[in-house]
Amino acid sequence: MAAEVQPLLGRDRGGGQVHSGAVADQELCIDQAVVFIEDAIKYRSIYHRMDASSLWLYRWYYSNVCQRVLGFTIFLILVLAFAEVPSSFTRTADVRYRSQPWQPPCGLTETIEALCLLVFLVDLSVKGYLVGQAQLQQNLWLLAYFVVLVVSVVDWIISLSLACEELLRVRRLLRPFFLLQNSSMMKKTLKCIRWSLPEMASVGLLLAIHLCLFTIIGMLLFTIGEKDEALDKERLAYFRNLPEALTSLLVLLTTSNNPDVMMPAYTQNRACALFFIIFTLIGSLFLMNLLTAIIYSQFRGYLMKSLQTSLFRRRLGARAAYEVLTSRAGPAGATPELAGVNPENFLRVLEKTQLSQHHKQAIMQKVQSYEGRPMLADEFQKLFDEVDKGVVKERPPKPQYQSPFLQTAQFIFSHPYFDYLGSLIALGNLLSICVFLVLDSDLLPGERDDFVLGILDCIFILYYLLELLFKVFSLGLRGYLSYHCNVFDGLLTIILLVLEISTLAVYQLPHSGWKPEQYGPLSLWDMTRLVNTLIVFRFLRIIPNIKPMAMVASTILGLIQNLRAFGGILVVAYYVFAMIGISLFRGVIVPPGNSSLDPDNSSALCGSFEQLGYWPNNFDDFAAALITLWNLMVVNNWQVILEAYKRYSGPWSMVYFVLWWLVSSVIWVNLFLALLLENFLHRWDPQGHKQILVGTKQTTYQMSVELMFRDILEEPKEEELMEKLHKHPHLHLCR
Repeated sequence: MAAEVQPLLGRDRGGGQVHSGAVADQELCIDQAVVFIEDAIKYRSIYHRMDASSLWLYRWYYSNVCQRVLGFTIFLILVLAFAEVPSSFTRTADVRYRSQPWQPPCGLTETIEALCLLVFLVDLSVKGYLVGQAQLQQNLWLLAYFVVLVVSVVDWIISLSLACEELLRVRRLLRPFFLLQNSSMMKKTLKCIRWSLPEMASVGLLLAIHLCLFTIIGMLLFTIGEKDEALDKERLAYFRNLPEALTSLLVLLTTSNNPDVMMPAYTQNRACALFFIIFTLIGSLFLMNLLTAIIYSQFRGYLMKSLQTSLFRRRLGARAAYEVLTSRAGPAGATPELAGVNPENFLRVLEKTQLSQHHKQAIMQKVQSYEGRPMLADEFQKLFDEVDKGVVKERPPKPQYQSPFLQTAQFIFSHPYFDYLGSLIALGNLLSICVFLVLDSDLLPGERDDFVLGILDCIFILYYLLELLFKVFSLGLRGYLSYHCNVFDGLLTIILLVLEISTLAVYQLPHSGWKPEQYGPLSLWDMTRLVNTLIVFRFLRIIPNIKPMAMVASTILGLIQNLRAFGGILVVAYYVFAMIGISLFRGVIVPPGNSSLDPDNSSALCGSFEQLGYWPNNFDDFAAALITLWNLMVVNNWQVILEAYKRYSGPWSMVYFVLWWLVSSVIWVNLFLALLLENFLHRWDPQGHKQILVGTKQTTYQMSVELMFRDILEEPKEEELMEKLHKHPHLHLCR
């Protein structure tokens, strides 16, 4: 029980009676509490050195400057792939028209890479020192960090010794590790994927059996009665041999070649369609969706285990800070539960903590509500719930006008109906643009009469300008800028006004037969098109005014905020597969060099890689490899790319592309769906998760991944927290 817990003391804290020693001891307790609270807020482990110099180094390492330098270093070493040989600095990736790219001299990118590796070495050294040797030997991520750095340095030395002419750079495959190890959420996501692999493998085995079974049946069905021309065509096109049949049905599993694969047999006999329909029903609609359900279920279960660990870290850090402050403030012989934390001491800690000013004020107001009495353990823990609540800033006060006429005008222009009118005008503007797009779709720019559209653009932009001025009048400049939608509207209105004035200055006022496209550096139609494009974006202002649409938009924004870990996993997958693809397929796709294949691909087989002009889908440089992998992940016509690389590089290339399909389209896309569902269900929950922050009028939870599951996580028990604190390698519990 909490009443049985003794104060927590620093390891090096003696019983000296010297006043300077007492002051130093007091400051050490304050610094320890600050670090524990920051660890709790950031869900970091508290198992690190706690002496004064280590605490300074720890806070310096996790400062915004150091973390931004580390983040920029990770970004820099990843983007080096665009400049390294083979360079991506060409206008097009099409092998027929691509010019010789600029290649960096040997040593340029290697120097930048050496600086990045030096930063990572410092990062590893600081982390290793702070956690201590015992923790370092047990931390697999830090040990892997050391191994990756050693391999990268050795490979870097080999690269320079060979004058940058080596065939394979192993260190390029290891670079995504630096991104992984720097994100705790990405580590958790990766662990969830690893834990979910057995269940996914079971469904994958069912898919493999399903695929093999129907492949054999298809081979038997479409090789009987070869005198039947349609069935023979089916056999020769899709079931020529076992690998061909397996590939055709695998692609059909993604519905990419449906109904092409079915048509030759179906043309001759209706009954043949049953084979393909049954295969698609079982494979695509049942087994693939079952795999989605399993990934969602396992992801949610295992992710909550990881989030439970994060919650435990939050409570453990807060409890450690409580024990430190209690041990400093409590009278001799008093238990922590009886002594509590002196609010004045806690406010000193709060001032030194890296936390937003809004959250500090909310916590301070809650502390003041205890009226100076010591805070108990549960009360202390609840203080940090305020950190999880977003702050909605109060709007600046409206200007005060004395004239009744101005007061009436202010009421009208600040009323929500005035916003509705603006949305209606924006809708009318959008419809007018659509009408002219339809009417002028078959006309060349020189044949269009832009008089009416030019007049309408002037009228609408004039209204937008007046709307901006009226809103500034009614809300004040600060009040107008306090709304994000107003900032969006105002910025677009200013841009539209500048463009319209430029148009009038160059082409004069609109008149009948207005066709001055031959004048000026930019044609009238180009400027009008630019103006109308911005007007279309301005129409997005209606989203906050329609509640269901606003809810969907907020879900998308929340998803983007929480997508960093999942996006990071996808970046790692893209990076690794792109590097492997460059090593395997660089230079495999060659442009047509004989007269039998015309440049316009008219003589190529219909539907082939060459006839469709898929030449930019290659692995000749990093940027082209990324786009090729994206096109494969979408799986639309991906069988064309598969077939081309099988012809150009051999049948074993199929292994690479199928593995990419499994990683990207099956695993990652389903993880993305799991996050989307959780975010959507949370926001559409009728109960909501709205909480009021102390001292504010309106506040809602920030949609972090941890908070999405907070209501179903189990709070750690007091005994578990104290047991972990007793095992802290750099602190002692006095009994």
